[in-house]
Amino acid sequence: MDNFWQTLKDIGMSFVQNTGLAIVRTIAFFVLGLIIVKIVQSIVRASTYKSRHLDQAASTFIVSIITVILYIALIIVLVSSLGFSTAGIIAAFSAVALAVALALKDSLASLANGVIIIFTKPFKKGDHVEINSIDGLVQDIRLFNTKILTYDNIEVIVPNSEILSSDMINYSTMPLRRVVIDVPLPYSVDTAQAKEIILTCASSYDNVVNLPAPSVILSEYGDSALKFSVRVWTKNESYSDVLNGLREKLFNTLRLNGLEMPYSRLEVTLLNESNSDRPNDLEEDAQ
Repeated sequence: MDNFWQTLKDIGMSFVQNTGLAIVRTIAFFVLGLIIVKIVQSIVRASTYKSRHLDQAASTFIVSIITVILYIALIIVLVSSLGFSTAGIIAAFSAVALAVALALKDSLASLANGVIIIFTKPFKKGDHVEINSIDGLVQDIRLFNTKILTYDNIEVIVPNSEILSSDMINYSTMPLRRVVIDVPLPYSVDTAQAKEIILTCASSYDNVVNLPAPSVILSEYGDSALKFSVRVWTKNESYSDVLNGLREKLFNTLRLNGLEMPYSRLEVTLLNESNSDRPNDLEEDAQ
């Protein structure tokens, strides 16, 4: 009986000294690891969000990547604390990662392009862009895709892999944009007078800036009209208002000054000629 209790005592001591101690140590590492992860997350989040060189998308991406790395490191530490070999786990993780990478190569390409977009910043949230004939405002930049809201209120999701591989226009990059309006006038017009009227009208329009100065040129000899090109500059956010409003004002101003814009017309002349004698003429010719 004494041998039995001694055996149990030895087993208990061995468990406490080996397995039990490993479990307690692992639990302590787990709790401490979670605390460290939270502290590092808070520090990184505060540092990136306050940085002037990083926008919200880049800051969120950095925090996410660091969080994933910390959790992977914590898992490896916990497994090692339990006495298991980490070499096999790392090898298995590498094999799984390779299989996932091969299966999701297109998604990973979008992910890589998303990282490039976040850090190179070809556009940002709120910019007016045109990508693959999609014209609208950038609503959100994600790791795998970008959300664009068109001007007729349609939400379009564009994969990031397509954005960097296609032509992209960012209309919001520069503070000023040039507005160009073609004005057709008849060939009989006095070009100097027409330029003066158009230039005065364009220069006095709201939201048109003085530098660069507005200009008017005779740009083309059309089939039925002379084409004058009005070129003014305005702030980026006022582009649409100036384009549409100035076009209407030019039309009304030219009409008030007696200058009508020509339009295509087809003139038909009817010949009223008597054909009563032609049959007799044909008969005489036949004889």
